[in-house]
Amino acid sequence: MKTIQVLSTSARQTARLGRQLARHLRKGDIVCLEGELGSGKTTLIKGVAQGLGISPMQVHSPTFVLMNVYTGQAGLSLYHFDLYRIESVNDINAIGYEEFLYGDGVAMIEWAERLGDLTPQEYLRIELMHKDEDQRLINLFAFGKRYHQVVEAL
Repeated sequence: MKTIQVLSTSARQTARLGRQLARHLRKGDIVCLEGELGSGKTTLIKGVAQGLGISPMQVHSPTFVLMNVYTGQAGLSLYHFDLYRIESVNDINAIGYEEFLYGDGVAMIEWAERLGDLTPQEYLRIELMHKDEDQRLINLFAFGKRYHQVVEAL
């Protein structure tokens, strides 16, 4: 497993990492995000969105609807899942997640640890942790050859 660690000292740096990541993402990619409330998951996704040509102002956590779809300037969609409020994997099945997870866009999943047995075999896992009030420790873990390439490129 290929891993890298990044120290972010601001929301701006976290978003910048998202923009850098977006340059290496393509149709069908899956990014699973884990971290406490307020650790920067949505901020990172806003950076990815911006890197895909989507206004970060459009991006907000889909906590109550489970998923938002944003379409970038190049036609690549961003499927933004937030699994914070799910009670079981049946809730995930009910939204037809596979159509999006393995679809024509990039899937980014907040609270991905709640996928349980539905977690794909290959994906990029990003863990965000509070280091102190302004700093976040961001760990990227590559599961599968495709994601090893992404981490290597970063």
